Amino acid sequence: MTEDNDAVELDENAETEAVDAPVEEEADTTEEPTADAAADEASAEAEPEGVEAEDVDAEDAEEASPFDDDVMPDDDVDLLIPVEDYLSAGVHIGTQQKTKDMERFIHRVRDDGLYVLDVSETDSRIRTAADFLSNYNPEQVLVTSSRQYGRFPAEKFADAIGARARTGRFIPGTLTNPDYAGYIEPDVVVVTDPIGDAQAVKEAITVGIPVIAMCDSNNQLSNVDLVIPTNNKGRRALSVVYWLLANETLDRRGTDTVFALDDFEDEL
Repeated sequence: MTEDNDAVELDENAETEAVDAPVEEEADTTEEPTADAAADEASAEAEPEGVEAEDVDAEDAEEASPFDDDVMPDDDVDLLIPVEDYLSAGVHIGTQQKTKDMERFIHRVRDDGLYVLDVSETDSRIRTAADFLSNYNPEQVLVTSSRQYGRFPAEKFADAIGARARTGRFIPGTLTNPDYAGYIEPDVVVVTDPIGDAQAVKEAITVGIPVIAMCDSNNQLSNVDLVIPTNNKGRRALSVVYWLLANETLDRRGTDTVFALDDFEDEL
């Protein structure tokens, strides 16, 4: 994937996870929909199967989960927040499925079959993503979330750093069809889940802009440039990660603004 900001270089830990082979779908010569057609397609398009159900299941898993203290290989790592705060939000709780891509971000598997994400990797990648985002014009950052529990924190994150947000269904042609009234040309996209936000990822790949993605144990990384490993289905987990990413990005810009976690938690 082409990275169009020459002033930014990802460090060794954030080297591109994207594969070089193009996705066959991107070679499709079908014309993008007009503004009216795009709107009609969006209103008729169903939510990705199982997305909302997974949100509810993840929240239930957080509530029922025993307190895990074995969530990273080195207990002496200096984290952005106490490890207990990551744990209480369920940031470490993966799914019962894992992909080969995500193996390096998984610390262990619990007795109930849930994979435990390495919290130190989550923390490190939040810092790296903040370094990366701070080099872009805020208005040229786009944040997306089709997931119910990601919509509020994603919008709050965008508001905090001055970015743009597209939550709910991502209308086809938003990044690729200049005739669509909602067409935009961001320089980087942040997605809450590569599965739920597949349309945004596909269009980012098509126009050649980098993708930062919050990825759970079951995500594929072929079209992702920078991974933030996290539970991307739980309400509190997404609030914590977006909150930290916002504050770290603002810190890299040299601003004194600091947000509280409560600002990123949507009331039930």
